[in-house]
Amino acid sequence: MKPDMFKQPVFILVGLGFPAEVRGLMDAYRHLVEWPASPRDAAHSVAVKACRAALRGEIEAETARGLFAAFAEKHDLLAPENNMIAASRLRGDRDPHVR
Repeated sequence: MKPDMFKQPVFILVGLGFPAEVRGLMDAYRHLVEWPASPRDAAHSVAVKACRAALRGEIEAETARGLFAAFAEKHDLLAPENNMIAASRLRGDRDPHVR
């Protein structure tokens, strides 16, 4: 596994509630820098700084993942579990139990 990839992705809602899979630092960082300026807060600032530090190798990617997930949870961006299944299917994953 690449050092900038998360062990488990973070599933967030984007746009009009569509699920998106954030798999690594660059995905998380991109979502954070695209976040509108007006609702940016301390959680956003901490998550951005953590992603930058992880990209420089100063902290672990999983630490930045946790702070990104906390930011997403605070702003009601975490996708419900049933949307994770939908996101997986949209990405083309196959259910190993279905043939």
